[in-house]
Amino acid sequence: MGNTYRIITYGCQMNIHESEKIAGLLENAGYTEANESDPAAVVVLNTCCVRESAETHVLGNLGALKKQWEKYGTKIIVCGCMTQANGTAQKLKERCPFLFAVLGTHNIERIPALLLENSKKTLVEIKEEGVMHEGTPVKRAKDVNAWVNIMYGCNNFCTYCIVPYVRGRERSREKEHILAEIKNLIASGYTQITLLGQNVNSYDIDLHGKPMFASLLSQIADLDGTFRIKFMTSHPKDLDKDVVSVIAQSEKLSKFIHLPAQSGSDRVLHLMNRKYTRAEYLKKIDMIREKIPNAGLSADLMVGFPTESEEDFQDTLSLADTVRYNNLYTFIYSPRSGTPAATMDGQIPLADKKRRIQELIDLQFEIGNALAAESVGKTYTVLAAESKNGHILGETECGKAVTFDGDASLIGKFVRVKITQSKNSKLFGEVL
Repeated sequence: MGNTYRIITYGCQMNIHESEKIAGLLENAGYTEANESDPAAVVVLNTCCVRESAETHVLGNLGALKKQWEKYGTKIIVCGCMTQANGTAQKLKERCPFLFAVLGTHNIERIPALLLENSKKTLVEIKEEGVMHEGTPVKRAKDVNAWVNIMYGCNNFCTYCIVPYVRGRERSREKEHILAEIKNLIASGYTQITLLGQNVNSYDIDLHGKPMFASLLSQIADLDGTFRIKFMTSHPKDLDKDVVSVIAQSEKLSKFIHLPAQSGSDRVLHLMNRKYTRAEYLKKIDMIREKIPNAGLSADLMVGFPTESEEDFQDTLSLADTVRYNNLYTFIYSPRSGTPAATMDGQIPLADKKRRIQELIDLQFEIGNALAAESVGKTYTVLAAESKNGHILGETECGKAVTFDGDASLIGKFVRVKITQSKNSKLFGEVL
């Protein structure tokens, strides 16, 4: 097998980017990525624990990887959010004694050094919160988009969410490091930069006592080059007019905002500890549309939160109908051990959850189709991102996905595309 590795990633964009860092660390230490069909000397599982089903998938994969360990002596490392959950690292060590190492989210820089050890016992390193490492080597995906962390952790403690417990408190990177990284990415040819944080709107509050996200966006937009900036994720309570104004004023900032609502019911929002009301959320939506009339909007909406009544659910449906999101990410609430919501009375039967989620999906399907139809005849600036069978898949400045004819030479370029057809919620166009 030689010095080969494979990384299996679960979860969000934050994990995807951390897997790029793990790959960079391993390649910097002399490892190469294994062919998909070949066994690897090192296998890293970068885990997620937002939903317990993700843990089930990890444990299932470990069962299969045990055979690889038995046959080839593969060193299996488990890291990521799952390992930071209370007691999980010890349970993994006891249940899977064949593991080489169990590491926390703040320990991935230790992987190359640990691989030099010949320990016959599972190595466990879990920090509550770690020092932010600048200059970590990164093996990025060879496409138009590059991920950039601007902060880590979360202070919000929504009652359904495990993230603050496993990622720790909010910690912002120094602005100079972020700008230097983005300059290098632009020079390397990346034309879309996506800023990452659990709540990007509170960027810098831990360093200088006040949020400075709008200022950071403005300075990024002032950098030389042709590129587009996106970010995720925004918390509605913290999105302010300064951020929206900067987005409105700069052609380099995507006119697409993901603003998770989670529920349209004030009662449920209070139980979720979301710290805003339905009216306050809709006021933010109105502010966005006033300053950016062509803004694309998406959100997360959850159904089946403990005690959610039919009236509460109808409030969520009416919120989606009022806002008319371009995209909507819908979820069934599932209890997550270690969070307050998991022990709340009034857990909703699964049959009711499934019915409600289907109603929400059906409503969004109608809205998406109608919004797509309204785009026909309009012209957008599209970033060509992917080529397949003579077609290009790209994204407009307001977050709409568009398919049009073209060859691979367009990838990474911005082109003007007129929308000629919509099919369901999908858009098709032609290059002008």
